[in-house]
Amino acid sequence: MCHPQTHKSQSNSSIVRVCECVFSLCLFPKLRKDTPKELNMTDLCEKMSKGLKSIKPYLAMVSLQFGYAGMYIITMVSFKHGMSHWVLSVYRHVVATIFMAPFALVLERKIRPKMTLPIFLRLAVLGFLEPVLDQNLYNLGMKNTSTTFASATVNILPAITFIMAIIFRLETVNFRKIHSIAKVVGTVVTVSGAMVMTLYKGPAFQLIKGHSSDQHESGSTEPSDQNFVAGTIMLICSCGGWASFFILQSFTLKMYPAELSMTAWICFLGIFEGGIATFIFERDMSVWALGFDSRLLACVYSGIVCSGMAYYVQGVVTRERGPVFVTSFSPLCMIITAALGSIVLAEQTHLGSIIGAIIIVCGLYTVVWGKSKDSVNNTTQNEGQELPIKDATKTGSDIFESVEVNVPSDIKLGGKNVKT
Repeated sequence: MCHPQTHKSQSNSSIVRVCECVFSLCLFPKLRKDTPKELNMTDLCEKMSKGLKSIKPYLAMVSLQFGYAGMYIITMVSFKHGMSHWVLSVYRHVVATIFMAPFALVLERKIRPKMTLPIFLRLAVLGFLEPVLDQNLYNLGMKNTSTTFASATVNILPAITFIMAIIFRLETVNFRKIHSIAKVVGTVVTVSGAMVMTLYKGPAFQLIKGHSSDQHESGSTEPSDQNFVAGTIMLICSCGGWASFFILQSFTLKMYPAELSMTAWICFLGIFEGGIATFIFERDMSVWALGFDSRLLACVYSGIVCSGMAYYVQGVVTRERGPVFVTSFSPLCMIITAALGSIVLAEQTHLGSIIGAIIIVCGLYTVVWGKSKDSVNNTTQNEGQELPIKDATKTGSDIFESVEVNVPSDIKLGGKNVKT
């Protein structure tokens, strides 16, 4: 006779097993065809883990776009309260270094490669390209245009990254294949959309009416045409610096495959390089003062979310999927920023910006479609390219231990057969 508690535990385990099966089949409908009548939980868990692993890069990049959209709005509010974009860049990376350095020291103490001069010089260049060049050009261009226009201009980033990836042989183009032609055509369309946004302004209107629209109209003015063109050029140049950062980051990860440590180094070096630039362009020392307002919030938020976490996430995804994949989610940020900019900042959007943004998005996803087909065809090649990164820390003894020597069973020495 069985104990009633045993029956209860067996029934509970069977209920849990059924719930797990139903949950997995709802999340992953493709498993329904492959699942036999008698469900094997081990195979099902393996398939679920593979499915979650495949969507992890997408979830990471989508979350990052929400973080960037929030940063654009908070940063613009801090600029209206007198924040200097040079000082913001320095304080942002002070916060990012304090946030990321402990994780890098603890979690990567055993796998961190030895620092060499070539690696340090690459990290120094990375600390200039994104923390100093890209961020200051972007913030200055956003001041002369708007947050919505600036976030729309970022959509040309995949096209610039793709062109630079071809130059540095990270991407290949074969005009005999449709997906390669799509990448080239999409790049041309994206650049054309950026030119439309720059050269054609058109009538202005507000997408979503915010509560502060009356105050905004009375207390601020639209940027002049001269400032608008100058701001657009600055935004495009900032995208060039950002694309250069992605390309150099992908090369540096092969020599220094420690994403947390690399993030901490980039933020740390960005403090000194950004500080030098700030002392050159900002002679008034009062700009360094902060208060408990949007200026402090902008430094803390952008430092933790958009410098510390973003550099790390971008490094991991770049290593797995490449720099073009990382830059293909910017249209989502544009949509979120446009909605928040209309509600919070009561910004007006010009017709030329909308037309140019639509053209850019069409070109962007043409590039992404070609890239996705390219990655499917070259899956085995991509797996082979990751092996040197993982095996770069092998010592000479480890390499010789992995060598197998096949010796025949019969060896002929001096005319005699010797059996081994």
